[in-house]
Amino acid sequence: MIARLAGFLVLAYAIGFVVFALTLQAPAGHIKTDAVLVPTGGAGRIARGLEVLRDGDAKQMFVSGVDPEVKAKEFAKEFDVTAREMRCCVTLGYLAVDTRSNAGEAAQWFASNDIRTVRLVTTDWHMRRAAAELAYSIPENVTVVEDAVPSVPNLGQLYLEYNKLLAALVTQGWTG
Repeated sequence: MIARLAGFLVLAYAIGFVVFALTLQAPAGHIKTDAVLVPTGGAGRIARGLEVLRDGDAKQMFVSGVDPEVKAKEFAKEFDVTAREMRCCVTLGYLAVDTRSNAGEAAQWFASNDIRTVRLVTTDWHMRRAAAELAYSIPENVTVVEDAVPSVPNLGQLYLEYNKLLAALVTQGWTG
C-alpha cells in the first residue's frame, strides 16, 4: 500500500512538472491597469514594464527588489528612463530580497498608492510563483494581470522553479 502511494506521488509530481514546463505563461495584450509591478531578477522584465508604461497601459511602475546600492539616476541611465518618467511614474523599491518579499513590498506600495489593478511583469518560468506570492499578500479586491516575459529556460531552471512553486503553495496552505 505504501509503495503504491509513493509511486502515485512520484507520478503526480512528474506529471505536474511536465505540465508546468510545457505551459509557461504568455505575454498579456494591451490591458489597462493602474500600475505595473516588476520584480527585479530576470532579463527583459524592466524593459517590458517600461514598454507597458510608455504605451499608456499603466500609469505607474513599481520596481521591487532593487539593490540598495543602485541610485535612481543610475537606474534611469541604465534603462534609458527620462527624468520626467522617474518623477511621475517610476518608483524603486529597495526592501525585497526574494519573490515573497517582492510581494510584501508591492502590497505595501499598492496600499499607499490606492492601486486596484496591477500588471505583474516577470519571466514566464517565474510567473506562477510570483503571482501566487502576490495573491497571498494583497487584498482580494486588487486585480492582477499576468504579463510574462518570454525566455528560454533550461531544464535546471524549470526544475528549481517548479520546486519553489510547490514550496510556496504548501507554505500558503494551497491558497493564493
